[in-house]
Amino acid sequence: MIENKKTRVFYAINYILVTLVVMTMLFPLLNIIAMSFSSERAIMSNEVNIFPVEFTANTYVQVVKRTQIFRAMKNTVILTIVGTAINMFMTVCGAYALSKQRLAGRKAILMLITFTMLFGAGLIPNFILIKNLGLMNTYWALWLPGAISTYNMFVMKTFFSGIPASLEESAYIDGANDIRILISIILPLSLPALATITLFYAVGWWNAYFSLILYVNVSSKKALQQILHDLINASGVVDQLQMADSNDAIMQPIATESIKAVAIIIATMPIMCVYPFLQKYFTKGVLIGAIKG
Repeated sequence: MIENKKTRVFYAINYILVTLVVMTMLFPLLNIIAMSFSSERAIMSNEVNIFPVEFTANTYVQVVKRTQIFRAMKNTVILTIVGTAINMFMTVCGAYALSKQRLAGRKAILMLITFTMLFGAGLIPNFILIKNLGLMNTYWALWLPGAISTYNMFVMKTFFSGIPASLEESAYIDGANDIRILISIILPLSLPALATITLFYAVGWWNAYFSLILYVNVSSKKALQQILHDLINASGVVDQLQMADSNDAIMQPIATESIKAVAIIIATMPIMCVYPFLQKYFTKGVLIGAIKG
């Protein structure tokens, strides 16, 4: 009886703490969404909490009409898909090879790879290299230097090492080579790790900003984060958004905070929509990749 009472108290405390944590995380998001749909007067008067005040979608309409948001979104999707595909190909190949004890020079290779985690060439040498290679104003300036993450490759390697060797030995007896084993046996058993690493890479590419500022300055190739940065910080951005063409009707004024809120929603909503479908793989992949091997 005492144990049951202690258990109920324990669960009650846990539920309260989890509820508080969830509310702490949800409040900023709900506040941002509410601000994006609220009027300038309500925002400037600090009347907006988690529900819109004087509901209006004017800011979304003007941001879409007055910026290259759709082209930037398309560029970001291309950057993310291609970059993630390159990352996963390089990571899987490197991790599978390094997970095999029979690999010649395996320890030396691991030491060299670990060295790259601790030391880098620096910003200026990298910029000079990209410029001399003729990769400026192309996405290859981001894809090639960021083709693989050492940390993610080690996580994948640890996961591969935890797969029973007997499965591969059976496949070898049946005449399968390493490529067939990787595709037919290893990858299907590694879906949690693959989903986890894919999510890491995809989020990184979606949020890419600094490298784009350095290497991509052509307006037609600007990605979403660059457009949103320009939208928020460019001089006179509010006046530009409010300025009507001769054929347009008079537009409502837009608050700077509302513009920032819309920018945040546009940048984060796609990832938030994808994450729930990968969550179960994400949790399992991180745990298994961390403790096996």
